[in-house]
Amino acid sequence: MDLPLLNELVTIFCLSILVIYGCHKIKIPPVVGFLLTGVVCGPYGLGLVSAVHEVELMAEIGIVLLMFSIGMELSVSELMRLRKPVFLGGALQVGLTTLVVVPVALFALGSLNRAVFAGFLAALSSTAIVLKILQQSGQMESPYGRISLSILIFQDLIIVPMVLAVPLLAGSGLSGEGTGIDLLLSGMKTVGLMGGGFLLARRLVPAGLALVVKTRSRELFLITTLGICLSIAMITSALGLSLSLGAFMAGLIMSESEYSHSALEGVLPFKEVFTSLFFTSVGMLLNLGFFTAHLLEIAAVTVFLMFCKTLVVFPVSLLLGYPLRPAIIAGLALCQIGEFSFVLAKSGFDHGLILPDSYQIFLAASIATMAAAPFLIAAAPRFASAVAGSPLVTRLTAGKLRVDEETMPEDTALRDHLIIIGFGIGGKYLARTAKLSGIPYTVLEMNPDTVRAYAGTEPISYGDATHPSVLQALGVARARVLAVVISDPAAARGITEAARHMAPGLHIVVRTRFLGEVEALRELGASDVIPEEFETAVEIFARVLSRYLVPRADIERFVHDVRSENYAMARKLHVPGIPLEALRKQMPEINVTAVGVEAQSPLDGVTLADSELRAKHGLTVIGVLRGDEIVANPGGSFMLRAGDVAYVFAGSEVVSRAAPLFSAGK
Repeated sequence: MDLPLLNELVTIFCLSILVIYGCHKIKIPPVVGFLLTGVVCGPYGLGLVSAVHEVELMAEIGIVLLMFSIGMELSVSELMRLRKPVFLGGALQVGLTTLVVVPVALFALGSLNRAVFAGFLAALSSTAIVLKILQQSGQMESPYGRISLSILIFQDLIIVPMVLAVPLLAGSGLSGEGTGIDLLLSGMKTVGLMGGGFLLARRLVPAGLALVVKTRSRELFLITTLGICLSIAMITSALGLSLSLGAFMAGLIMSESEYSHSALEGVLPFKEVFTSLFFTSVGMLLNLGFFTAHLLEIAAVTVFLMFCKTLVVFPVSLLLGYPLRPAIIAGLALCQIGEFSFVLAKSGFDHGLILPDSYQIFLAASIATMAAAPFLIAAAPRFASAVAGSPLVTRLTAGKLRVDEETMPEDTALRDHLIIIGFGIGGKYLARTAKLSGIPYTVLEMNPDTVRAYAGTEPISYGDATHPSVLQALGVARARVLAVVISDPAAARGITEAARHMAPGLHIVVRTRFLGEVEALRELGASDVIPEEFETAVEIFARVLSRYLVPRADIERFVHDVRSENYAMARKLHVPGIPLEALRKQMPEINVTAVGVEAQSPLDGVTLADSELRAKHGLTVIGVLRGDEIVANPGGSFMLRAGDVAYVFAGSEVVSRAAPLFSAGK
């Protein structure tokens, strides 16, 4: 049987294995490896793959699944919370980028319509690359992660009006009035889709998933999840909107269900495979001959695009109220060209808005920005810290973007207080505990919306704790404990180092996501480092061991020893314990039996000591159910009453002989 597409996929995957393995050895991100794979095996490379269009169609599924997983990690309420950075920040980024690019493009292309279209292409960033890297590094909850996500969401929404505007810019097909009507209809469709999505999220989908879950069929649940994702994406496409918008809405709908985590777990492998195909398909578009012949032009366009996009995102982030450092990181994170730009470019190419040579320059420059993106995102935190901490910037921003003095606690002479950096879930629980315990505390948060929301009820300040002056304003030299509970690894390291230098006797507790970051934080001066993945594992094995009847003292000793070994579980500990099932196998005649105490029975109103159930009858009472409460391991003075249910540990024959004691009239 001849299956051409199967041959192409086998070629792509086998070549990807070699390229990605090589990239791993020299510490190059996998995204770059997939782009290189596409360049090598594409029609302009070795020509190993000719069915480029078919591969592109499969790659679209990767974008759909990526947007679906992003939607599931958010929620409708979370999206409403982000409405300001999404619509204000996103609109400013797209509008300003277009305005910056248009004059330069007009000089190069000689046509205002083509220059505006070039601005559209430059305004979009890569959702697939940025969010994939932020997800893998655990930085989605960081301030710059939120900025990036918000702007990317708006870009995914604005792509629809951009595509509809292409015929107008080309001067063919639609009049201005018709385009205006189409844009209005597109907006109405989007609003209607969101309203319908909200109804589905609240009513229909949870009820339907509950029926599916009751079948206990993993296959049915996975098929249902994919069906919801692809169906809603198909509906949005039929309405003239983008597939990615529909997939994102489907993810938001699923996120409102209690089964969202199971759904995400099932979808992730498919997302990884198909997203990899997308990056490979992008690499296939590059004409290597044209690339080498126009290397200087491509390099100039690449640098210009990345510089302009960084320059625009930086002030937009500042206008949203974020400090200097996350603004710089967000700018570098969003400086590449996006995957939807390729969709828009193809539409513009078909309408004559972009000429063949310009199209190849755009493709080459876009792929170059995509290839550089992982390295820039990885280097952005250190670069931003260096810039924000430089003497020139420190002098220019003195008193600005640091700490809002109006939100500082009235008593600036706090002593032995707790400083909480970050007011997410961990920070809120820590503040609540400190308040209940009577511990004086102050909070620092970089999200201006969070500061405004809690300013009246919490001693919360706005600012960037990586600046020593901010820590000084919080009284770090007089504090007893500093708790760093943020999702920015680079910022956590900077805060730890600065705080230790300013207060040698301060106890610094740092939360981190990964176990591998523990040593680096300790070397910088952290007193305690709590890695989330390790503490989750500790909680899991402690609960597992408790179900196997391992004594609590042994479990606590095991946990203490593991923690004291700096989270290195090299030493094996003997933890004695026998599961209940194993105990039953060794002593099959022993079991736990529930026996009801009837009114006027010999045990009604008799204490356990007086009943002599263990001494005379061989019954050990391990618990008694009285009403809705269970009394575990009752003492000898415990009095049995009518209606009680006693749980006894004994052999079945012993229980049968003692049964008359629990019954009336015997």
